[in-house]
Amino acid sequence: MNRITLTLIATLALGSAGAQSTIKIASIAPLSGGQSAIGTQARNGIQLAVQEYQPQFKKLGITLQFVPFDDQADPASGTAAARKIAADRTFLAVVGALNSGVTIPVSAALAPSKVAMVSSASTANQVTDRGLANMNRVVARDDAQGPAGANFLTQNLKAKKVYILNDKTSYGEGLATEVEKALKAKGVRVITNEGTDEKNDFSGLVAKIKLQNPDAIYFGGIYNQVGVFIRQLRQAGINTPVVGGDGLDSQELLTIAGKSAENVYFTTGAAPVEALPAAKTFAATYLKTFKQPAQGFAVYGYDAAKVVLQGVLNATKANKNKVPTREQVQTAIRKGTFKGLLSGTASFNSAGDRKAATLYVMKVGGGKVKLSTSIPVKPSKP
Repeated sequence: MNRITLTLIATLALGSAGAQSTIKIASIAPLSGGQSAIGTQARNGIQLAVQEYQPQFKKLGITLQFVPFDDQADPASGTAAARKIAADRTFLAVVGALNSGVTIPVSAALAPSKVAMVSSASTANQVTDRGLANMNRVVARDDAQGPAGANFLTQNLKAKKVYILNDKTSYGEGLATEVEKALKAKGVRVITNEGTDEKNDFSGLVAKIKLQNPDAIYFGGIYNQVGVFIRQLRQAGINTPVVGGDGLDSQELLTIAGKSAENVYFTTGAAPVEALPAAKTFAATYLKTFKQPAQGFAVYGYDAAKVVLQGVLNATKANKNKVPTREQVQTAIRKGTFKGLLSGTASFNSAGDRKAATLYVMKVGGGKVKLSTSIPVKPSKP
C-alpha cells in the first residue's frame, strides 16, 4: 500500500468522522403565508432552545444544527419537507409540525425512518390515535380542549343555543366536533356545525347567523380566517360572544379584527408568558433576540424543542457519547421525563400524549388578550 493510498484512506476516515459528529434538528411550521405569525413564534422559540443546548453537544464533540422548514400550513409542503429530512441521516428528530393537518401526513411519512417528532401545537385526536411510535406532543388533545370550550360556553357564558363553525381542516373540524359532542351532552342546542373555507366574504354566513340569533358562536379555525369573520360579524351589528380554540392564539387576531375584537374567547394549551413564572428569563431573551414579545406559541415551541434536544442528549449519553440512531432517539423521547420546561415537567403515555397538561381560557377585548382561567387536563387515552 503506497503513501497516496494511505493518505486517501485517512482523508476519507476524517470526512466520515466529521459527518458523524454533526446532527441536525428540524422544525416544520408555516413561516410564510397567512399563519406565519404563529409559525415564526414557534420557530424562534425552537431556535433559542437549540442555542442553549449547543454547548452541551459541543462538549461531546458533536455539532448541533437547527434547520427550519416552511410548510406554509400546507400538507403537501410539509410532506415534501419530511422526505428531505428522511433522506438526510444527520436529521435525528423534528419539532412540529404546527398544524394538525400537516402533522398527520408528516408523521406518517417519517415513521418508517423512525424520525421522532414532538409537536408544540397539533391538537387533533388523530395525531396520536394512530399509535405511531415517532409521534408525540406537549399540548392537550381536542377531546380535552373541546369539552373545556363547551364548559366555558355553558358555565361562563350561559349559552343555551350555539352556532358552530369550522374551517374544514383536521384541526378545525376535530375541535368543532368535540365541542358539539360536549354541548349536546349538556343539553345545549347546537344549531349547526358548519364548515367553511371562506377567507374574505362572510356576508352570507353572517346573515344566517343573524336569523338564528344564537347565544354564542364557536369557530374551530385559525386567527387569519376567524379575525376577518369577527370583523364582518361586528360590522353587521352582531355582538354575540365568539369562542374558539388555540388557532386564535396570536396577536395578529387583534390586528386583523381591529376594534371588532371584543367579546372573544379562546382555549389554548400555550400559556401567556406572564402566567408562567419560569418564563421571565425566556421572555427577556426572546425580546432581545427577535425584537418582539414572546407569545404562547413561542413558549411551546421552546418546550417541544427542549424535549427533543434532551431526548437526543439522553440517547447520546446512553450510546457512550456517540451520535445515537434515530430509533434510540425515538425511544428516549417517548420514555423520558423532561424537567425544566416552561410549562412544567413533561412525560408521554404510550400514545405519545402528554400525561398531564394545562389549558387556558383567554379573553380578547380592549385591544388586549388576558388570561381568564386555567384548567388542568389529562389525555383520555392510556
